Order: sequence, then structure tokens, then C-alpha cells
Amino acid sequence: MAVIHHTVLKPTKLELLTSWLPSRPWYRGGADARPELAKAGGFRLDDPEGAVGIEFLVVTDATGPGSYLVPLTYRGAPLDGAEHALVGTMEHGVLGRRWAYDGMRDPVLVAQLLALIEGRAQAQDQSVSDTPDRDVTRSCAGGPLAFTGHVATDDEEGTVLAAPHGPALRLHRVLRPAEDAVPAGAIGHVAGSWTAPDGTRARGLFATLRP
Repeated sequence: MAVIHHTVLKPTKLELLTSWLPSRPWYRGGADARPELAKAGGFRLDDPEGAVGIEFLVVTDATGPGSYLVPLTYRGAPLDGAEHALVGTMEHGVLGRRWAYDGMRDPVLVAQLLALIEGRAQAQDQSVSDTPDRDVTRSCAGGPLAFTGHVATDDEEGTVLAAPHGPALRLHRVLRPAEDAVPAGAIGHVAGSWTAPDGTRARGLFATLRP
């Protein structure tokens, strides 16, 4: 299980995302915006090798009505060939320099997200070590998932990991309250809760898997 260090990050995760979010096509504030972000929820996954931090962070933006899901990976060294996916670097009070990446472009996060959908991994609490997050639910119909040659593409709603043949995984970056149910035509999903911009508790889909 990953150990959660309660320490100082410079810059903070929210400070990194303030610069990065406006460059994303699914961010509603526009390329020239200066987001005012607050943490609103999320969960973690464990890297079986214990080398990569994996976090699904939900943030809200006070400059506009929006809740966003941002999966991040934290590494102790740069990820080869992933310069385009780098969100930024941070100084961690215990671990030293950390490279933060857009998790949908990091094979470790993608593998563990698929493991979560299949029921082979358990969502973990963001702030407490070795504590499952039972609020996160998942489902999967069918056999083991095999993602080979898939490419991550951003659109106005989120990120799709797809290939010419095989299933497609959509990460819902722009979160919307919805019933916790598998969408029509989907063969798997992940759902969870977060705090909406108005302070109420919301629940909806984080990811869907389609054949």
C-alpha cells in the first residue's frame, strides 16, 4: 500500500493545475483564464511496484461553474517519451523532486484504472494510508481487458483511450451529477462523489468503458 506523506509541496498540486488546466480542450474557462481551484474530492490507486504515485483529483473552479477530474501520476524521475504529458515538477518535503504527469498518458495509471474497473484493484483514500475508499464503485462485464496500441485523445468532455480494434475507455473530465448506473452500451464504469461548487455533495461517473 502507498504511504501518504503529510508534508509540504512546492508548488502545490493546485498551483500546477492553475497553469495547466487552461491548455486543455475540456476546460470550460478558456485558454486565457486564470482558474481559482479548490480540491473537491478524489481517490488514489496503488502502484504494485510501489514506485509511482497515482491520484485521481477532483477540483472545482471558482471562476466558473465546473468540476473536473484530473488523474495525476507522481514519479521520482522523468517518464521517457512523455514530455507532452508533463504537468509540472514539485519539491516534496520527504521524497524530493517529483515529476507530475497527466495520468491518462502514463501506462502505470492506465493499467491500474483497468484493474479497478475489473475489480482487481481497490480505490484508496486520498489522505489516509492503507484505507480503502468504499465510496468509489465500479463494474465490468466480460473477460480481462487488454489495451495494446491505444492512444489517448482529449475532446471537449474528457479523454478517450482507444484503438482501431478493442474497447474504448472514456475518462469524464467535466463531471456532472448523475445516477450511479452503467450507461447504456457500456461494459464497465467507475463512479464516485465530490463536493460541487455550491458546497453540496454530488455523485456521478468518473469513467466508462465501451466495446
